[in-house]
Amino acid sequence: MAVPDFQSWLLPLLRRLSDGDVHRMADLYEELAAELRLSDADKDERLPSGAQQTFMNRIAWARTYLKKAGLVSAPGRSQVQITERGREVLAENLQRLTVAYLKRFPEFLDFHTVKAPDSPGAALVNPSSEEETPQESLERLHKQLQDELARELLERVKQAPPSFFERVVVDLLISMGYGGSREDAGKTVGKSGDGGIDGVINEDRLGLDVVYIQAKRWEASVGRPVVQAFAGSLEGVRATKGVLITTSAFTADAKTYVGHITKKIVLIDGKQLADYMIQYGVGVGIEATYEVKRVDSDYFEI
Repeated sequence: MAVPDFQSWLLPLLRRLSDGDVHRMADLYEELAAELRLSDADKDERLPSGAQQTFMNRIAWARTYLKKAGLVSAPGRSQVQITERGREVLAENLQRLTVAYLKRFPEFLDFHTVKAPDSPGAALVNPSSEEETPQESLERLHKQLQDELARELLERVKQAPPSFFERVVVDLLISMGYGGSREDAGKTVGKSGDGGIDGVINEDRLGLDVVYIQAKRWEASVGRPVVQAFAGSLEGVRATKGVLITTSAFTADAKTYVGHITKKIVLIDGKQLADYMIQYGVGVGIEATYEVKRVDSDYFEI
């Protein structure tokens, strides 16, 4: 099963607090995961950034929403307790607690409504879905921007001349820590041919080991025969490591093949190439930076 959306945690969380005791969030995560029968795979699922487990993020936001609506309080760090208003809501025997229901409370409505920065009195509709947390909305939108950027980068690389593809590969490998200086890498990478480049690059700055490089600026998928031929070329130069880069994709047979040979061959397809370019700052620039900060609980420890 998939991890339930964060609204699905609102009522179970409130019910867990019905005894009136102060509960630790660390305990509630496990208790609620068991109550909603999350599998190990469900609990291992993470947000797109990988920063946090999805179910924990949604429970934490459920707590925030309940607190903003005045149904729970936070008596201490990472603690939660039901309020009198929360008890009154439970007494209604609701089948499901939603954001729409919480909007009846003025405090929550004020929290959930986005205000135009230049018009304090003008309310805007909250752009996030009521089925996802604000953090999930932010990460989803960030991923959409990254995916679109990756598609544009790959298209630019495909349209560029072969010599430019050589430059991309050299710049990327250097940015990733291979090859030493650009001058050193340029001497060993850049033998044009077959719509791509071939060459050898230092694995480290001291040149203690080398990596054999082959790149294919193709539209068609790269199959096992090409990868097998690359493995053979490694044998010819007594190399044990290689990287095969393509602007297209690798077939399933090609991926299976590299997993059954003794040589270490890394396959980088077009999508991974674009992702690496973004990650290591090759061919991209920063348009804007947004910092998401949180309260430093340790600062307030007295």
